[in-house]
Amino acid sequence: MKLNNDFLVHTSGNETVVVPTGKAAFSGIVKGNLTLGAMLEILKNDVSEEELIKKMKEQYDAPDGAIEKDIRKLLGSLRKIGALDE
Repeated sequence: MKLNNDFLVHTSGNETVVVPTGKAAFSGIVKGNLTLGAMLEILKNDVSEEELIKKMKEQYDAPDGAIEKDIRKLLGSLRKIGALDE
């Protein structure tokens, strides 16, 4: 899976935003922190959920299960707005 090309990611300061292009069915803005930005950066390339989890664990130290929970939540949100190519 990877981030759909109809969505643009921009990080400024401590905030990351995902904005749809005119081709996307979703119209709105998704806001998040730098961790969101790191996940989306990985999703610019085709990866599995397991690879995404592994790469995030390499970058962040978090309690057991926290990264997996956050990634599943993110993927669910991205699926809902049509931002993932699977």
